[in-house]
Amino acid sequence: MYAYAVQKAGQALSKIELELPPLGADEVKIKVSYCGICHSDLSMLNNEWGASTFPLVAGHEVSGEVVEVGSSVSKHKVGDVVGLGWHAAYCDTCRTCDTGDQNLCASAQPTIIGRHGGFAEFVQASQTSVVALPKGIDVKSAGPMFCGGITVFNPLVQFDIKPTSKVAVIGIGGLGHLALQFLNAWGCEVTAFTSSESKFDEAKSMGAHHVINSIDAKQIEAANSRFDLIISTVNVKLDWNLYLTTLTPKGRLHFVGATLEPLNVGVFSLIGGQKSISGSPVGSPDTIKTMLDFANQHSIEPLVEEFPMSQVNEAIAHLESGKARYRIVLKADF
Repeated sequence: MYAYAVQKAGQALSKIELELPPLGADEVKIKVSYCGICHSDLSMLNNEWGASTFPLVAGHEVSGEVVEVGSSVSKHKVGDVVGLGWHAAYCDTCRTCDTGDQNLCASAQPTIIGRHGGFAEFVQASQTSVVALPKGIDVKSAGPMFCGGITVFNPLVQFDIKPTSKVAVIGIGGLGHLALQFLNAWGCEVTAFTSSESKFDEAKSMGAHHVINSIDAKQIEAANSRFDLIISTVNVKLDWNLYLTTLTPKGRLHFVGATLEPLNVGVFSLIGGQKSISGSPVGSPDTIKTMLDFANQHSIEPLVEEFPMSQVNEAIAHLESGKARYRIVLKADF
């Protein structure tokens, strides 16, 4: 197959030819139609996490068509329209897999670590990690739901968020703009924290009832004891102690964005109000199915900008510029 890969961290991607490994008995082969670009792809392309092997084919927000199935596959058939996210395989034998939390499997295989991802003609993955798209879901915009979408939807399920909850989202980008839509449809009172004034009106159009400048201490202080849950989608350091003051007693500050710096938090900020700090990755295949059904019912989808996959370097530059609104997808044009 052909794919777009980097030969060394930080380099531009180039078109290369690769040989796919033999299809496993429980695997499916997907012909890629579209693949989103996530900041995790950039981290892998630049080897920021020290987990990259080269040549590296990134891309873990895949939508496409099943073109081949392994001998033991029962969940999918040739012709199915499906999606694939961060995980391409699970051990299927550990306690977390047995209890439906495959996304927490210690042996889960990421789609772009030790494997070739979706910036390619084809991608292969286990039948468990591949999820069929329900009718009504747009194939073009489906890919980002398998990473950005499920990442912000998963906490609503895990923490049993109520329709009466007051929830804030920090960062209105690829993840945050989906979080606003999900929370609004969930029934919550939704607040957006953003430092970009150009996004104030957009945040309200996507479901936020209120918008607060995320770097204006006075505005944040005015939200004292307001939120039951704050979801942080950013990867920058903020004044987390200040944000903790905006939580109600038993409130939760939850991280889905990969903030690389350690959290400098005073423990008394937690003890006094019995508050929590937590984090979560993407969701299980079953939660992804639930998310897709919920999105279908409420007409929720990411706002995407499309580039041909042959212009992947231009698309990455656009993402790095911070101008993407709000998720970039690559259309396979091999």
